[in-house]
Amino acid sequence: MPRRGRDRRGRGLRGPLCPPRVPLSRSRAEKFDDLVLDAVERLERHWETQLAGVEFAVEDVPPGEAPPWATEPVPLGRLFPRTTDQPARIVVYRRPVEARAPTGRALALLVHDVVVEQVADLLGVQPETVDPGYRDRDDGEEPPD
Repeated sequence: MPRRGRDRRGRGLRGPLCPPRVPLSRSRAEKFDDLVLDAVERLERHWETQLAGVEFAVEDVPPGEAPPWATEPVPLGRLFPRTTDQPARIVVYRRPVEARAPTGRALALLVHDVVVEQVADLLGVQPETVDPGYRDRDDGEEPPD
């Protein structure tokens, strides 16, 4: 009968590598969600009334609507306009965004730019109107508050 609760050397099961509340224990998906929330919070400071009913979401990949040989690039985000049944919804696609960002700083900037582009599309304005620093910074700069 196999022993339960012990590894093959009788030392017991390994515990977690780090406590659950330290940053190391967060998954990539959870960190990405935080980046999207940070970008949305920055924009809501200036566009609170316009973004009041908008839902923001993160999905791993875009739905497989187009064949893989399509000539258009994979979308990084998408706006679903408001309908009579649903509020407006902005979705950021995690895997395509992560694939285009070589570093954590670049990932944060790209997430911010994708959110700005989708909000600008929703409001019918240029991205520079939503965020005056849109794409006007180098990779070392934080998005403006």
